Amino acid sequence: MKYVNKTIPSVDGKGLMMGKPGYTDDLAEPNSLIVRVLRSPHPFAKIIKINKEKALTLEGVECVLTHKDFKRIAVTRAGQGYPEPSPHDKFILDDHVRHIGDEVAAVAACDKETAKKALELIDVEYEVLEPVLDFEKAYENKNVIHSEPEIHEMFPIGLEPLKNVAASYMMNVGDVDKTLEECDVILDTRFYTQAQAHVMMEPHTANARIDYQGRLVMYSSTQTPIHVRRILSHALEYPLSKIRVIKPRIGGGYGGKQCLHGEFLVAAVTLRTGKPSKIVYTRKEVFESTFSRHPMRFDIKLGAMNDGTLKGIDVDVLSDTGAYGEHALTVFMVAGSKVFPLYNKVDSVRFGGKVVYTNHTPAGAFRGYGAIQGNYALESAIDMLCDKMNIDPVEFRMKNMIKEGETSPIFAIMGEGTEGTAMNMESCKLDYCVKRGLEIINWKDKYPKKTTEDGKVRGVGMAIAMQGSGIPYIDMGSAMIKLNDDGFFNLMVGATELGQGSDTILGQIAAESLGVNPDKIVIYSSDSDLTPFDTGAYASSTTYVSGNAVKLTADRMKEMIIEEGAKALGTRLAETDFDGKIIKSGDKEMTLAELSNRLYYNEDQKQLMACESYVGTKSPPPFMAGFAEVEIDPETGKVDIVDYAAVVDCGTTINPALARVQVEGGLVQGIGMTMYEDVVYTSNGGMVTNNMMNYRIPTRKEITDMHVEFADSFEPSGPYGAKSVGEIGIDTPPAAITNAIYNAVGVRIQELPVTPEKVFMGILKQKDKE
Repeated sequence: MKYVNKTIPSVDGKGLMMGKPGYTDDLAEPNSLIVRVLRSPHPFAKIIKINKEKALTLEGVECVLTHKDFKRIAVTRAGQGYPEPSPHDKFILDDHVRHIGDEVAAVAACDKETAKKALELIDVEYEVLEPVLDFEKAYENKNVIHSEPEIHEMFPIGLEPLKNVAASYMMNVGDVDKTLEECDVILDTRFYTQAQAHVMMEPHTANARIDYQGRLVMYSSTQTPIHVRRILSHALEYPLSKIRVIKPRIGGGYGGKQCLHGEFLVAAVTLRTGKPSKIVYTRKEVFESTFSRHPMRFDIKLGAMNDGTLKGIDVDVLSDTGAYGEHALTVFMVAGSKVFPLYNKVDSVRFGGKVVYTNHTPAGAFRGYGAIQGNYALESAIDMLCDKMNIDPVEFRMKNMIKEGETSPIFAIMGEGTEGTAMNMESCKLDYCVKRGLEIINWKDKYPKKTTEDGKVRGVGMAIAMQGSGIPYIDMGSAMIKLNDDGFFNLMVGATELGQGSDTILGQIAAESLGVNPDKIVIYSSDSDLTPFDTGAYASSTTYVSGNAVKLTADRMKEMIIEEGAKALGTRLAETDFDGKIIKSGDKEMTLAELSNRLYYNEDQKQLMACESYVGTKSPPPFMAGFAEVEIDPETGKVDIVDYAAVVDCGTTINPALARVQVEGGLVQGIGMTMYEDVVYTSNGGMVTNNMMNYRIPTRKEITDMHVEFADSFEPSGPYGAKSVGEIGIDTPPAAITNAIYNAVGVRIQELPVTPEKVFMGILKQKDKE
């Protein structure tokens, strides 16, 4: 291949590094009204009275909005498919607030200081209600978080608001109880994962204006512009045809921008005042008033035979969605669907549980999206089972894990097969990933542990993981390619570039199919008026789903070029070819530039434009084996990560450098969740970690050595053999690192994050037992 599997610079990198205006706030109208939000000081309360008259009299205030200014229309903020699998349990503004930082009112003023003063002039009388702050006590709690009659589900997802249940799910393969009864060895244990904040560099921001046609134009730092347009239309009862949503460059999203936040309010302000407006979240608002990762509890039971055959998996999950139910069901399901097929030779699997409401900051989409939580529980439990059976954990995995040409019934049950048929693994180099990772980390010489000269202990641990490539039969991507005079192309895609390099790799796919240099492809993405439909950047869908759409479109454009070239040359179609520069048939030829100029200025005049779409019928998983080496000071419990090795099967790497950065970024976030990050609340529901001083993320000082390699793999259904790579890197660190800690000092961490205190107390317990 000429342009695929090649590293080329990102199309936007230099311009952004040079400070060219490209982000949402860069593109706001200079005279925009500043929108600020009055937020709840209580985790759960009813608004008895709200008086905005003083605020309205302040000079420079244009608009003050409260729940009385909006019709009660229940929506979900989650940008997913439609009908949405999330409960419609949110109002633009409501007479109840359900977490500290929830919206109470909004003001629009001429500048930031005036807006801030206006917020202070709004008088609110609350009836403070007893909050639910422990998700293990939320189910059927006497304090009901959502009692409003308007909330509903679009289809059955297990919503039971009067029981504080946002969603529930249950699936099983085989007879789990019978299988476990027949097993020689049973492991029965529990794990907890915590909330994690996204901490993207660019905060949530949006701005709106009315254009010369009287249409609402929204610029938003969103991963899902098409969904933003649809949900805005529904919530504001404003015609979809009169809304345009443009997604500029994004300074990081990680799932946190797969939703609506400030868009509702700036749209409402602009529609009411006729003036442009904008909102830029403070860092405190990003922490308290957007989303975090779903905390989860896993009760997991594994059954195996003495020969090392895994026979049964039984998992019950409790998930905390916080105050609202965005992504509640789908995150929950992914904790099973992207984890348990790893061990496809079991006789039976049972997976189910509930997602409950609490009065904490809502949970939502986050890179890894349930899979990292489920992987931590399962891959830790696998090591615990191996320890109980005195079996090598690598050999156990190699015996029981999924391999190329195999399948799992879970794929069909959880919607990732073809018309009820389980998806077959046409590409799976997981066995290679494991073997190569063992070599990189030097497992043979280091497992399970070694003591250093200064008394510290080093241990190694591992985990395997899988993800997906879009959502079959739901996620659709489209592309348009237009041939211009002088022989260059515009590629228009709805796919959302959010810093991951999708504009670059989609351009490479188009260039490969057309045979032209990538600099002949000028890409435009994510404008709901001008680019074709795409569900957006989530579920690791862009390379596979949007990439397939681009390849189909480029293939069709090449056919059109050959057809028109044959006509211009007066030759037979079957004897005409195009190599990216020259259309040739026998001794007759013409350049692409000559053909395009002929079509547009001289003869057979017509515009050449191709448009194709792609909907997946499968979601081929990328696979990864992750290996951690840790060093522990037994005197303090301090854990340092000495090395991390990751070997990934993501099919063909369209752009190896961008793929590597994606895996490395995922690993850093996974290490952060394992070792450093934790959303902490006070006893009354206030967030302690609502700033960068209190919320710790890993830096280059903590992460020193990291090795990422890619397996030689080819996925037949992917564009030029590619699968997804955006999320797979995040999944293995929690289990690999905690397995390494156990191998080093015998302390099993079953509640994240790892802290020196937990490790040290575990070491003391080990000494007490001795």
